[in-house]
Amino acid sequence: MRYDLDDLRLFLHIVTEGSITAGAHRMHLSLPSASARVRSLEHSAGVALLIRGRRGVRPTPAGTTLARHARDVLDRTARLESAVTSYTRSPTTSLTLLGGGSAMHRFVPQALVSFLRAHPDVDVTVTESRTPRTVRMLADGEADLGVVLDDEAHDCGLHMEPLGDDSLVVIAQVEGILAGRTALTYSEVAEHPLVGLHAASSLRRWIEKHLGPHAPVVRYRTTVANLGILVSLAAAGVGLAVVPRRAIDPHQPLDVCELQDPWASRRHLLAWGVKDDAASTATTALAEHLRHAALSEPSFRRAHGSPVGRQRSHDG
Repeated sequence: MRYDLDDLRLFLHIVTEGSITAGAHRMHLSLPSASARVRSLEHSAGVALLIRGRRGVRPTPAGTTLARHARDVLDRTARLESAVTSYTRSPTTSLTLLGGGSAMHRFVPQALVSFLRAHPDVDVTVTESRTPRTVRMLADGEADLGVVLDDEAHDCGLHMEPLGDDSLVVIAQVEGILAGRTALTYSEVAEHPLVGLHAASSLRRWIEKHLGPHAPVVRYRTTVANLGILVSLAAAGVGLAVVPRRAIDPHQPLDVCELQDPWASRRHLLAWGVKDDAASTATTALAEHLRHAALSEPSFRRAHGSPVGRQRSHDG
C-alpha cells in the first residue's frame, strides 16, 4: 500500500494531541477533511488505527506501530530534502576571529551581532586567544582576523591597524579604598585584597608576565571566569580589581584609578591573517564591524574626551 506524507503527518499530530480536531488545526485542515483522511488510512490499512472516545482519541496497537514508523519515514524524508536542497543554496563562507579576554568582553560580541545579522551567509568561529598564539595562527593562515595587544605584536609581519585603547585601571567600590585617589602603582594595589580572573585567563597571564619574578604577593579573595563578574564584585566592595578600561560600564558606580606602571598602558590592534581565499570580502566586512564597535565603546569616548575618574550611576 502507498502512504501520503501529509496523511502520516496528520496522523502523528492526532496521536500527539489526542484529538482529531487538534491534529487538523496543526495541519491547517477542516475537521471533515481530516476525518476523511484518517478513514482513508484505516481503509487502506484494513485495520482500525484510532480508538475514538468522548474525550478524544488514542491509537490502537496498529496505530501505535504506524505512528512509530511514520516518525522514521518523516525524519528520513526531512534529511533527504535537506541534503538535496544544500546543492541549491549559496555556499556559506566561514571566518575565524581570535582575540583576548578584554576584546571578547564587550566590543567583539557587539560587532558579531551586527555582522551576523547583515551577513546571513557568513559563519564566524570566535576563540579567546592570547596575542602570541593569535599572531602565529594568523601568520600560518589558520585565522582571518585577530584582536591583539600592541606590545606583543611588534615586527610580526602582519598587516595591523589601531583599534582602540585597552589600558588597565584599578576599580573599587565608590567611597571605598580608592576614595580621593586618581592613580597608583600595582605595588600599592597589591597591599589590599583583590578579586581577579582565573589563572589561565589571557588577562591574568598577561599581567603576571609583565610583573615578572619579583611581583608582589597578592591575596585574591576569589577568582572568576569573566570580566563582567569581576567588575560587579569590585563594585560591591569585595576587593580591588585590575581590569581593562573598556570593561567598565559607564553607568555602574565605581571608583576608578589609573595604573601608573608603564605596562598598564596598552592598545588593541586589528591584525589580518595571510589567508588567500574567497573570504576576503567577508573579512573586510567583519573588520569594518569590529572598527565600528570599538569606536562606539564608552571607553573610547572617555579616552578621547574627559579623563577616567570617579563614575557614578547618577550625576551626583
